[in-house]
Amino acid sequence: MLASEAWAARKPQAKPAAGKAKPGAKPVAKPNARNVRGRTPPPSGPVAHTAEDPVIERPPQGTSASRLPPVKAPEPPTEWKTFEITTTVNLKGRSSPAKLWLPLPLNQDTLFQRTLGHTWSGNTSNAGMRRLPDGDLEVFHCDWSESDGRLQMTTLVSTADRQFDVTKRTVAPEREDILRRNLRESRLIPNDGLAHQLGERIVGRIKDPVAQAKAIFDWVVDNSIYDPSLPACGTGDVKRQLINGQYGGRSADINGLFVAICRAIGIPARCVYGLRVGPSRLFRSLGINGDDATRGQHVRAEFYIPGYGWIPVDPSDVRRAIALEGLSDRDSKLIALKKVLFGVWEMNWIAFNVGTDVSLPGKNSNLPFLLTPQLEVGSSTLNGSQSGPLPYTIKTRQIEL
Repeated sequence: MLASEAWAARKPQAKPAAGKAKPGAKPVAKPNARNVRGRTPPPSGPVAHTAEDPVIERPPQGTSASRLPPVKAPEPPTEWKTFEITTTVNLKGRSSPAKLWLPLPLNQDTLFQRTLGHTWSGNTSNAGMRRLPDGDLEVFHCDWSESDGRLQMTTLVSTADRQFDVTKRTVAPEREDILRRNLRESRLIPNDGLAHQLGERIVGRIKDPVAQAKAIFDWVVDNSIYDPSLPACGTGDVKRQLINGQYGGRSADINGLFVAICRAIGIPARCVYGLRVGPSRLFRSLGINGDDATRGQHVRAEFYIPGYGWIPVDPSDVRRAIALEGLSDRDSKLIALKKVLFGVWEMNWIAFNVGTDVSLPGKNSNLPFLLTPQLEVGSSTLNGSQSGPLPYTIKTRQIEL
């Protein structure tokens, strides 16, 4: 049986619950009406929350971690895989001074990923790891003052498949500042206007936030297009998608769209930027085949619900499988895959960071996100968005410890 079907069989799904008006209910106050305390009531309508009035302020009854029994430490997975990722930079024949910013895997251990260590060698003038102030990402930064710069960075990372269990609601609450950060808009990901209007249409009268997120996931899968001709993971420009009414691109675009709509209706959400490092048990196109991960960058997403914590999703990989595997809408494999990728990350992939609007040390301009190595040679910038040969390679292999 296809691995995705087995996963789907194990995972109960949250069912959207439609809210119904009670007979004889009083009319809803007009938006400009004032209550007795002089405050404006929250806007009426089918969506319970907005980015300014999020689900973390008024979580549905029974889902807030603060109202649940004492939180027990979750049990770590028993099945882990360890990958060795080696990035090699070779600037042979380039005589100008150069700078490199290399994204590193998550610097904090999670239940699905542990970074075991880094080693590097080369002829850099200065080199070191830098954790940016907001803690959203860590980078390796170095420079060369001489020609023919060389670097080899090796990282060991262990991963375990990540699964969301809808029956467990005793997850410790996330820090308030982190949740607020993942409700705000970024340069390319809005949280109001067209995104909010779209969110209202998608969720309708659904009140449960998990079911709302599932409705957004299904809508993004059904209404976006995966374009394999685009370089890297796409631009991540969700604002342009909303303005043009044309949805899709690659993983940064499709999963960024999911994040924008979630934020617009008050559900904290974020993109997670990373790298495919192994083959997939689901579909061949959802992993790398061989040891070359130089163009294996991939963006995933997650959203937060009080009591449940961060829930993993990947609507982009559903669209990728449709585009590259030739699946039809009624294919049972596609139906199973849609169930799996709402709540599961197959960890043949490693997470780098969740940073947006990134200001790198020693670099004057900001980046919408950091996913590929950034290399400046003289006045030129080279990264994974180029279609030609790159001055670096990323090799990966699974090892036994």
